[in-house]
Order: sequence, then structure tokens, then C-alpha cells
Amino acid sequence: MAAKQRPLDAETQAAELDSLYAEKPPLEIIEQAVKRDFAGEVAAVSSFGADSAVLLHMIATVDRSVPIVFLDTGKHFGETLDYRDALIADFGLTDLRIVTPEQAALDRDDPDGKLHLSDTEACCAIRKVEPMARGVEPFRAWFTGRKRFQATTRAALPAFEAVGSRIRINPLARWSAADLADYMRTNGLRENPLVAYGYLSIGCFPCTQPVKPGEDARSGRWAGQAKTECGIHLSGLDRSLNNSSI
Repeated sequence: MAAKQRPLDAETQAAELDSLYAEKPPLEIIEQAVKRDFAGEVAAVSSFGADSAVLLHMIATVDRSVPIVFLDTGKHFGETLDYRDALIADFGLTDLRIVTPEQAALDRDDPDGKLHLSDTEACCAIRKVEPMARGVEPFRAWFTGRKRFQATTRAALPAFEAVGSRIRINPLARWSAADLADYMRTNGLRENPLVAYGYLSIGCFPCTQPVKPGEDARSGRWAGQAKTECGIHLSGLDRSLNNSSI
């Protein structure tokens, strides 16, 4: 009897998948993940931000039942919440999952809702990292809409990367702003209304502002601070997943 093949660890699997599919079109990457590599065990994380319609439209083209995880921090622009509902209806997506911060943590560490004024890292840890860990916990892999052009910190972003024992998939990693605009126009997709006011990367309203001409798309996030990421795409999510015994 042949020996049973051991499953690949996440680092090895991410590297192998990246070597196979990183140069493929985004729709092919999504289809491969949904129908083969992670069938029934993959979700998409969406902020319903500036260009979220592109990834969501592609996912709906492949399978409208793919779970869509939305993190409601309690600090979103009203326009973002309206946009979320509109896109879900536009694309016929059937499994929207909304995760929120733990009320006990908010009561303990941010009772007046002003923690972002004194400690943005702590605020993101409570309102983003911990709840997002709970949101992706049921899945072996999840899609994000991150792109290399968005910031220098994302310049080497792979299509597949390991997060602990799971795989994060970035189908649009190689796409440019022009690619996104072409896809939006060709498919008649609506954009987040805040884009018209110069918001090119949209997060929580207290920590997001319009982007100035010539700046990268994420320069309006935590402007004036060294902070460039909330933590859900960094090691903080991995630690939060591990702390949950996942």
C-alpha cells in the first residue's frame, strides 16, 4: 500500500500556489481556489472600499455563494455601509457575514469611543484585528483585494501568502489602477461614492482623509503617522488566530 501523502504546511502550499498561479488572470486564480484548491473552505474579506466592486464581481461570476466577510468596526462612513448593501444586491451574493468588535473589549478599553485619538494601534487591535481573526477562523483560505501599487509596503505582495496555518489570496496583486478602472467601466460597476471626494482608500472615518494629488492611494489612512496598516494584513492577525487556539 502506498504511503499516505502528508498535507503541505501553509508556507509550502502558498509558495507552490504562487509559483503556479501568480501570473494568471485574477478570475482564473479565484476560480482555481473556489472550485479546486479550497473548495467549500474559502471566503472573501471585503472592506467595500474604493474599488471593492472588482473583486466581488469576479467572485460572483465564479460562485455567488462564496462567503463575504465584512468587518463592521462601528466607525465606518455611512456611505460605505450603503455601498456594501448595494453591491451585495447588484451581484446577488448570498452569504454576507458581518463581524464586529467584542462589546466587552470596547467597554473595557474604549468606553467613550475615542481610543483612536490616543492610540490607533490599540484601537485597530480591538476593532479590526481580533474580530477579523474570528471572521476568517472557519476557513482554510480567504481572498483580499490588496494590490501592489497601493503603497510601497505592498510593492512585493504575492498572490498567495501563508497566515499561520491558512492561506491569504490576493488575486489582484499585479493589477494597476488603470486595470481596475477599465474593469469597472467595462462591467458597469458602481464605485464607493466617497471616491468622488478624493478618498482612494477607505477605512474608518476618524482615521481616513482624501488623498492629495501625486500621493499613493493609502496616504489618506492615518495621515501624519508612521502607521500604514491596521494590522489585519500583518502578523497581528496571525497572533490573534493563534491566541484563539485556531
